[in-house]
Amino acid sequence: MIKSRITLKQLEALVQVVDQGTFRKAALALGTTQPNVSARIASLETVLDVVLMHRDAGSVRLTATGAELVTAARAVIRSGEAFLEVADRRDLMEDRLRLGVTELVACTWLHDFLRRFRAVYPSVKVALQVDLAHEIDRQMAVGALDLVLQSGAKPDQSAACTPIGTAPYAWLAIPKTAETIGRSPRMATVFDQSILTHARHTQAVQELEAFADAGGFDKGQIVNSSSLASCLPMAMDGMGVALLPKPLVQDAVAAGTLVELSCDWTPSALETYSRFDPDRSARFVAKASALAAQAAARFDDQQN
Repeated sequence: MIKSRITLKQLEALVQVVDQGTFRKAALALGTTQPNVSARIASLETVLDVVLMHRDAGSVRLTATGAELVTAARAVIRSGEAFLEVADRRDLMEDRLRLGVTELVACTWLHDFLRRFRAVYPSVKVALQVDLAHEIDRQMAVGALDLVLQSGAKPDQSAACTPIGTAPYAWLAIPKTAETIGRSPRMATVFDQSILTHARHTQAVQELEAFADAGGFDKGQIVNSSSLASCLPMAMDGMGVALLPKPLVQDAVAAGTLVELSCDWTPSALETYSRFDPDRSARFVAKASALAAQAAARFDDQQN
């Protein structure tokens, strides 16, 4: 029998060192110290009488035996989660969800998702990062995030990627501007105004710039912002015509502060995706992804 000679903490340390690439990053992911992680790995190697990894300057390299045991360790950890799920005691699961989201998610249904997640996993802490899609992608690629909820172009397929929502774009202006240019202006008229919208690297802006090139319009009229939330008050102050996702502006339109324009061109709708690595993630990450899809669907239902 194993008894207490091998612990889940040791197996978790092994998995995190492999996933994070260094003992320091593994300690951060586990919420402990680097010496503790080193001690757990050393103790595991002593009990098993094997060398799991070679420690190089700033990195680790698994031995052949270590690689096999990492796979087995993941299975044991997931079995522990499954045990608590069968007992209906997810409240006993203590862990951390490193969550990355883009701004549209943060401004719409994020809090509903967090409430749903906490109701199921009250002891799992959420470390939240709100950032631009390309930075979220980078963090996901280096293993710094467990789950990503991001809006934008479809990400690469290096992780499980599930579409969970769609947000159409809207052209908007204050009532005075709408009276001046009309509520159904041609795009040539729109480009006579400053156009307040996303950051340059986003799919919507790339489509807008391509449209401007094809139509011979002045791309200098496009005013980019890395913050959608900043575009909204700028539009409400009459600083230009705005091109923003509809969910972000519906309250302002309902209040009459902004008027939705009916233009003869809009970019492709903004898609939202849930992403995680099924091979490395804990079981609760997949459940979190499903809860995010529920929150997104509920928000969409409320908007329609």
